[in-house]
Amino acid sequence: MNTLLIVALTLGLAWAQAELEEVYGWKQMEFAWPDEKTKQDALQSGAYIPENNLPLGIQKWKNKLFVTVPRWKAGVAASLNVLDTDKPNKTAALVPYPDWTANTLPPAGAEKVPDNTVVSVFRTRVDVCDRLWVMDTGLADILGEPRQITKPALVIFDLNTDKLIRRYEFKATDLKEDSFFANVVVDVTPDRCDKAYAYVPDLGGYGVVVYSLAENDSWRVTHNFFHFDPLKGDLTVGGVNFQWTDGVFGLALSEPKANGQRLMYFHALASTKEFSVPTGVLQNKTLATDPHNYYMFKLEGDRGHNTQATSSAYDERTKILFLTQLNKDGAACWNTQRGLSPSSLGTIAKDPERLIFTNDIMLADDYVYMLSDKMSLFLYKSLQPDEVNYRIMRIKVQDAIRGTPCAGY
Repeated sequence: MNTLLIVALTLGLAWAQAELEEVYGWKQMEFAWPDEKTKQDALQSGAYIPENNLPLGIQKWKNKLFVTVPRWKAGVAASLNVLDTDKPNKTAALVPYPDWTANTLPPAGAEKVPDNTVVSVFRTRVDVCDRLWVMDTGLADILGEPRQITKPALVIFDLNTDKLIRRYEFKATDLKEDSFFANVVVDVTPDRCDKAYAYVPDLGGYGVVVYSLAENDSWRVTHNFFHFDPLKGDLTVGGVNFQWTDGVFGLALSEPKANGQRLMYFHALASTKEFSVPTGVLQNKTLATDPHNYYMFKLEGDRGHNTQATSSAYDERTKILFLTQLNKDGAACWNTQRGLSPSSLGTIAKDPERLIFTNDIMLADDYVYMLSDKMSLFLYKSLQPDEVNYRIMRIKVQDAIRGTPCAGY
């Protein structure tokens, strides 16, 4: 009986992997330069060092696929970019968004930068009101000679016009000495676009910053659950062993409940546990900042050994949470209608070649999209320029969960 079960699970996993489609694959990132001279000048000056450009985050709106390239090192051509999915090309060049000027670093000593400037972005979020929310760290050359060009800021664009809606710089009270903002989720409904809230995890300072679009104000939320697990910071990805202390990182929002609130599912990167909190707690500034709110946050469960995750995405239709799986070269699912445990966590993709460091995951057009970028090799060793290092993969939601504990509940 056990043998039959193992065979069935193996066949189910292999079937799902066979459906995994490689949408894009790059050896190095190329950009859509205005002309060849501009590119050559950038190469000569060091403004563009191809091997230093690593894609990290993805979001999709209609035929636009946004791809972020954080300024880990010097020589990043543009941090916020877009691809036209109506023009299939697996090695398509990135087009800076909203334009080249907004992605060009200002000279040292510049007193004021344009409001639509994008310095260094890890992840973005598209909302139901056709807006792109960009969490700009404002920090360039993170691993070299760090330069804080602007304060950490939310930069919001109208996707129908590609024009800036607002730039909001975080207040001093939002920040801690080790603050680092690498993600954002947006809580809004189509009939109340002006009432949006953004939740921004601080993986280095172990908190969450809440931003109210209507009030144009922000506040910082703290909780023990935002910290990393000291026993789960040891990772091995792509054959590289390293230790991280990253706190709260992955955020995902459920569908609105009967009271209008959602649940925000969250986890630290250096952890295997998943937590949740009603968004009504976060949106109420008095309640969110009250040190006695401890029991309003909930432990959902533990995913099990080696299930550390960066990003997560929630499918409102199936009520399934999808997560990256760093140590396992893949991605997983959890049906939130069941308790979370190792037995209820399903594997939707696993590929030790094409999914090394699955860094981001998102849902669009009934597909699960995943970005893998071999970041452990990029940070601690080196990438091979003759190999495909960066990939964007996808699989249909129903195909992904078929044969896993996430289906048929």
